[in-house]
Amino acid sequence: MTAGAGELRSFGRRRGRALSARQAGLWRDLLPRVAVAGAAAELANPRQLFSSGVDEVWLEIGFGGGEHLLWQAEQHPKVGLLGCEPFQDGVVKVLAAIAERRSGNIRLYADDARDLMRQLPAASIGRAFVLFPDPWPKRRHWKRRLVSEATLAELARVMPPAGELRIATDIADYAEWILLAVRRQGSFRWTAGAAVDWRERGSDWPQTRYEAKALRAGRRCTYMRFRRH
Repeated sequence: MTAGAGELRSFGRRRGRALSARQAGLWRDLLPRVAVAGAAAELANPRQLFSSGVDEVWLEIGFGGGEHLLWQAEQHPKVGLLGCEPFQDGVVKVLAAIAERRSGNIRLYADDARDLMRQLPAASIGRAFVLFPDPWPKRRHWKRRLVSEATLAELARVMPPAGELRIATDIADYAEWILLAVRRQGSFRWTAGAAVDWRERGSDWPQTRYEAKALRAGRRCTYMRFRRH
């Protein structure tokens, strides 16, 4: 699939180190069995992607090393987790975990999540996660930031009323950018009532390796929860 007209890529590299023989085998043999191609017909009813049968489908955009995606799948066996990640190293980490745990409620899209979202039916995603997206810190690159009014509008389309959107970042100006974009777009309400609501993750929000790295570097993380109007 191609990106939308005039849409800039919001992520960096697609590949890191060369895959080991085992990783290459997972990419060759297991990925085709759990991958989503992203065609509209395939996604007409996302729950049917999961052979084990699920009550609803959640979406994680940019799952990185997969810690959060795998935890949510394990904690919620009746939820289908649709994970998007263009970086090959992250995808093979999740493939290895799927093989080890025999997880049946995870499907992967190894490309730009925005292409996938455009093919999803309205109100088909019960919960969505955008955790520590690339901050593109240089001002001239801010237009590449994933969280934008356009992305929020697409998330609003695929989520039902009261659906929950979780976004985290360790970059203060990106947190401000996100809140302003949410306010301008208008489909989501920030649920925070006190500082603790955005300074702490909560027991149902596991730590990722990127978050741990940010905390070791002394950066404060912001954890935002929004509800679809």
